[in-house]
Parts: sequence; C-alpha cells; structure tokens
Amino acid sequence: MSGHEQAQAQGEVIEVADGKPIRMWTEGVPVERAAREQLLNTARLPFIFRHLAVMPDVHLGKGSTIGSVIPTCGAIIPAAVGVDIGCGMIATRSTLKAGDLPDSLRGLRAAIEDAVPHGRTLGRGQRDQGSWQGARRLPPLVDSLWARLLPGFKRLVEKTPRLQDSNHHLHLGTLGSGNHFIEVCVDEAERVWFMLHSGSRGVGNAIGRTFIALAQADMRQHLANLPDRDLAYLKEGSRHFDDYLEAVGWAQEYARCNRLAMMSHVVTAARRVIARPFSVDAEAVNCHHNYVQRERHFGSEVFVTRKGALSARQGELGIIPGSMGARSYIVRGLGNAQAFCSCSHGAGRLMSRNEARRRFTLADQERATAQVECRKDEAVIDEIPMAYKDIDAVMRAQRSLVEVVHTLRQVVCVKG
Repeated sequence: MSGHEQAQAQGEVIEVADGKPIRMWTEGVPVERAAREQLLNTARLPFIFRHLAVMPDVHLGKGSTIGSVIPTCGAIIPAAVGVDIGCGMIATRSTLKAGDLPDSLRGLRAAIEDAVPHGRTLGRGQRDQGSWQGARRLPPLVDSLWARLLPGFKRLVEKTPRLQDSNHHLHLGTLGSGNHFIEVCVDEAERVWFMLHSGSRGVGNAIGRTFIALAQADMRQHLANLPDRDLAYLKEGSRHFDDYLEAVGWAQEYARCNRLAMMSHVVTAARRVIARPFSVDAEAVNCHHNYVQRERHFGSEVFVTRKGALSARQGELGIIPGSMGARSYIVRGLGNAQAFCSCSHGAGRLMSRNEARRRFTLADQERATAQVECRKDEAVIDEIPMAYKDIDAVMRAQRSLVEVVHTLRQVVCVKG
C-alpha cells in the first residue's frame, strides 16, 4: 500500500480545539462550509468517543450532519438519530435477465405503484395514497408483521400515550415521500434486482420528535451553552434514556419489517406483469443507515449513531444507492476501524431541495432520467440527479471502506 493509500485509509484528520478530532473520507468530494461548522459543533460535545468519522456523502443536516458517524460514551443525541429512525435500504436479486422484462416498463411501474402505498399522507377528507387508510383490512404479511411488533408498541404507548395516534399500523408496508423510492435495476451481468429505500414512517417520526423535545426539556437550563439546540442529549441513567433506547430499538425493527413487507408486495406485483416465472434470493440485503446501537470499538463499548451512514464491518453486505438516473452499488464492508466500520449511505445532496427547484427545469429532469421509467413532473425536480454529488467520486473516496460487489443501473423508479 502506497503512502497516499495509507493516508486515505486513515481519513483526513481535522484537529478540533476543545473537542475530539474529525476524520473525513471526502477526498475529491465537495464539503459545504456549513456542514464543516456543524461537524465542529458535534466534535466539541463532552461525550464524543475518540473522533467523529465523516463519510463522502456528507452534507448539512438538522442538528447533526448527514453522512457522519457519532460514537458516544454515556449519552445519545436524539436529533442526531433524527425522526426517520431506521431509514435504510433493501435489495434482492431475481433470476430474471434484462431481456425478460417487458418492452414497455410503464405497466411494471404502474403495478408497483398500485401495490405499495406511497406519497404524502393527506388530511381528513382527501384521498390518502401514503397509507392503508380506507382499506378494509391490512394485507396478510403486513398484518402478521404488525402482530409481531404490537407487544413492543403497547409497552411504548403505556409510557408515551401520544404515540397511539401515529399511523403506526397504517404505515407499515408503505413507502412515504421525499427521497424514498422503489427501483427495478439491472446489474453488470444483466440480472434484474428489486431495491427500495424507506424507514419507520409516521410512528418513527412521532418517537423521534417526542424524545428530541424531552432531551431539550431536560437540558433547558443548558441549551444556551450548546451550539445548536438540536444537539440536546440524553445522559445514560437519566429519566428518559432507557425509554429512548427501547423506543428507538423498536422503531428500527419497524423500519426493517416495513421494507420486508414492501419488497414482498413489489415482487408480487412484478409477477403479475412479467410473463416469465422467476424467484428471488431468499436472503435480501436489509440495512439501516439512520440509527443508533451499542457496538464495541477500540476495546470499548460505545453507542454509535450513524446519521446517513451504513455499517461496513468486514464482509458485511450493504447498499449504496445513487441518485435517480445514476448507478447504485451492492458493497462489501472492509471493516475500517478508523471509520468505526462505516461507509456512505448514498451520493449525498449537493444542494437543497429549494435550490434544485430554482436551478433546474422539467426539461432538465426529463433529459437526466431519459433511460429510466419514472415520474417526470415538476414535483420530483428536487430529486434530479444533478442535485446530488457524483456517486462515482463518492465511491472513489471510500475505497478503503468498502469494495463493490455489484453495480446496478435503474430501469424503473417509483418515487414517493
């Protein structure tokens, strides 16, 4: 390994006055000044363990920076985990080849859109495409998964009654909106994959907001000393710490089940449209990239919050999606200890949604997604590929964190 490769594997180190160092795997990738300032704020918290690890898709977030790995001792920052608790990816390979897909993919996209509720949950009296509202009963798989989740939810509601009204069971098996998506992809050997991105939906949002508010209330007298009120934290042993750990763990399991349910419905929908019989891998890659859990690093038990970052332990499979119209990757972790065995969760936004809407037109969107069967309307301009970082540059910057197993190109994309 050359000297440059060794340095790249260790990450660029930024020393922080009155704080822990920051290690960044961002070579060749732009990092906005506001994101750097936000990282400095987090690095100065008193309970950060060793250093922050920063992935190449890093960009400004709420409170803490998206694309950061935050190891902590004796405390957790609820806003760093955020409100889309357990957000992540699932992908599975089928026995189909690209030539088995219909000549027109519009019918396949329509079948997936019909099978999985998606989009925003609307107000009373309006048609709701984002949940199972109005359905006489939940689909059997959703019903069985909710039965598995229900005992834990009841325990949460006993402690936090407001969670009862959070669209919990009605959102299980649904996509949501924003950058959540379902895709049909083709790999380097022309094999067909199904892939999707979503999290814990309304109930995770309710849990996140509840504990962010509780952390801020517990620290009310200290908020003035924090660089950002969204860095309010819960200390281990405090009144709400254990309740948060229980709630966030449950929401992460909900997110995993949510993706399993949707993937089953996507595959069933595809079988209705594709003439050739097919099967899918029994073991899908199903991974979070917005979560917290206990892990062991450098000989110590710590809490690791991955805010827009993926676990990449030695040999562990993961999914790094590109933007709509760009490549995505199935990767295998290299177990880089300095990165707390992590990698990026995607390409990362290059600009805000509002800036993308100002800068690009519907014609730009149509040109950028010409090879993909997807929505091409003004409501998805903020998801245009040019609003994201170059996924190839992101992958080069983290070559010491993961290795590529499969390269996928999208042929169908369903946006929430």
